[in-house]
Amino acid sequence: MIYANAAGTSWPKPDQVVEAAQRAMLASPTDNATLYRDGHRAVQQFFGIPDSSADRLLLAPSCTSALAVALADLVWNDGDGILTSSLEHHALARPVQKLVWERGVTHVQAPYQPGQPIDLAFVEQQLNEHDIKLVAVTGASNVTGEQLPIAELAQLAHAHGAHLLLDAAQTAGLIPINVQELGVDLLVFAGHKAMLGPFGIGGLWAAPSVNFMCPTATCEVGDKKTGEMRAPFPGFCDLGSVNFPALAGLQAAIDWHAKRTAAQRQQPLVLAQRLFEACRERAHCHVLGGDGPRTATVSFTLDGVALSDAQRHFRKHDVAVRVGTHCAPMALATLGQADGCIRVSFGPHNVDSDVDAVLAVIDAQPA
Repeated sequence: MIYANAAGTSWPKPDQVVEAAQRAMLASPTDNATLYRDGHRAVQQFFGIPDSSADRLLLAPSCTSALAVALADLVWNDGDGILTSSLEHHALARPVQKLVWERGVTHVQAPYQPGQPIDLAFVEQQLNEHDIKLVAVTGASNVTGEQLPIAELAQLAHAHGAHLLLDAAQTAGLIPINVQELGVDLLVFAGHKAMLGPFGIGGLWAAPSVNFMCPTATCEVGDKKTGEMRAPFPGFCDLGSVNFPALAGLQAAIDWHAKRTAAQRQQPLVLAQRLFEACRERAHCHVLGGDGPRTATVSFTLDGVALSDAQRHFRKHDVAVRVGTHCAPMALATLGQADGCIRVSFGPHNVDSDVDAVLAVIDAQPA
């Protein structure tokens, strides 16, 4: 079977990732402090997080849980706004919608057009005219694969007193991320996608300039007279227990990435670009998204192949892809494809012949 759903979760994992997770499963809980220290340090260095704010890197069960806590625990005041792209995953869109419903936060969606996943002129206008507290965006669409201009967005946000939150679920491990160089103020990530770690590990980092107000389990913090307990930053009681086997696997994955050559790191992107261009040459294949920097993801629909049959059509030819809405209803509505699409996404174990196999399925008539 050819596996082409790396945007959903990476597979197969490198052998050393599996072995590290297995060792951690068998290790005594007395080893957890060492596992945590080493894994936390590896993640910190992977994202270029400075030592001065390493204590603001929290490990979480998932990117989704990290996003939910980050957005809920930020200090929101009357009249504050949040700006997103129109391509967001449900994991970001859901807590934003809750802020609108429950806290009165204004939500602004920046327009999209193929090849321009977010309108920077619109973003600047909104920052000028409204009290936008946070620009919160995905690093790349999990549907079209289009990358967003994170450094430019950060510069615009900072020029108007706003923060930039990067949802790196689709880019971490595939596109280099250094929070200092990009100007990112909040980072959330998933370990099981292009980072190649196991399920059950993600995280949140926030710069010291980002203010939080959190319900806390730390009894020494808060108002002793009223009993109202608050903390200036979320903690592990808020995100749940660290998955130590997954963290050990993620550390091994980071080590594996570090030994890859530049050409090896580019391989999934090269394969996706070839597929993207070949699909656009086929009249019966309708690709979502436009030219510009991309990840290793290509999505499309096919004339003559109903989405309800597409998964079976590809599986019949031993190609595993993802068909559906990809937990991104906002993005699909934006793209005019609310019923979903076929998504092909490559990882480090894919090779050029896999593109040939996908194209052969695209050209085949379903039974």
